Amino acid sequence: MTIKRGPHHIKVMLVLSLALLGVMLASGSWQADAAAGPGIQEEACLSCHGDPDLEHTLPDGELLPLFIDANRLADSVHETIGISCDSCHPDIQGYPHPEIEYDNRRELSRAFYLTCRTCHASNYANTLDSIHAEVAVSGELGAPICEDCHGAHYTQLPDKPRALISETCGQCHAEILIEYKQSIHGSALIEQDNHDVPVCTDCHGVHNIQDPRTAQFRIDSPELCAGCHADPERMGKYGYKTDVYSLYSISWHGVDVQVYKANWPTIWHESAVCTDCHSVHNILPASDPNSSVNPSNLLATCQKCHPDAGPNWTGAWTGHNEISLERTPFVFYTEVFYSSFVPFVLILAAGYVFLRIIRGTVERVRRNLP
Repeated sequence: MTIKRGPHHIKVMLVLSLALLGVMLASGSWQADAAAGPGIQEEACLSCHGDPDLEHTLPDGELLPLFIDANRLADSVHETIGISCDSCHPDIQGYPHPEIEYDNRRELSRAFYLTCRTCHASNYANTLDSIHAEVAVSGELGAPICEDCHGAHYTQLPDKPRALISETCGQCHAEILIEYKQSIHGSALIEQDNHDVPVCTDCHGVHNIQDPRTAQFRIDSPELCAGCHADPERMGKYGYKTDVYSLYSISWHGVDVQVYKANWPTIWHESAVCTDCHSVHNILPASDPNSSVNPSNLLATCQKCHPDAGPNWTGAWTGHNEISLERTPFVFYTEVFYSSFVPFVLILAAGYVFLRIIRGTVERVRRNLP
């Protein structure tokens, strides 16, 4: 192992090694108990790894920094609960350390991240069912691992601040992050620190992230959106109606989706779901001229599925609003007509049947008279 050392490093190492030997003899072991051990061990590790110039050259020529910032380490969630260095590096019991057997930093990271499952077994198990794990199995070493999202030595709470979640995902999904920041959701979170809006993990999950391109994800998406938009408490803060999902569910699109979901959830279908009309990550309010559901853009949005739709098409579209004279007069009068005509026909039919029963009864009685 070839390690680049800073000025006077060898002398410092000698002095610190003697001091460390005294500590080890006094404590009785390199690995002391939880009450005293973490502090002593950390001091011993940082005697070398506190050197900003400490680094190692990997077989492929890549430099591996070995410096650990003591202040940042002290602020990590692991350090604050007393997790010591050897909890994640159990194979290192002293100096010199074992040789690094990996050709590059990525191979090293993918080997070390398995240590996370020691404490986070359930989260690790969930990652095995994710799209990230599926991509890794296909041979893509760049597929995210624990360290990519949470960091290694300076691990913090993932949602402090909440906007950090989407920023973390944006390390790989940069273009999507740009769209999200410009959307009604992203702008409210970043500019207003509004915690009511969704971040990536609210829609895609945390560790068991599924492939959003599948038929199953598509058919589940209306209920996913309803998690927020049908919540009276959350929507009530902003004056939004909460009947959007219930109205969608009784529409032709919604009914068709429910039929597919009940019978063929893994078969792709084209009936519109929320994202077909509102977009996915770049969702904008209907009042925005660039919104796909802005009145000036609505016909073009409908024509993506209905290419023959004419200029009067949107006049019969109620969106997520109840039918009203002001918004959709044609549909309103049609509903009024049928809501009156159908009961009238049923009453006439019932009256006709009743009269036929009376007449049949009377005729039967007459035939039986002497």
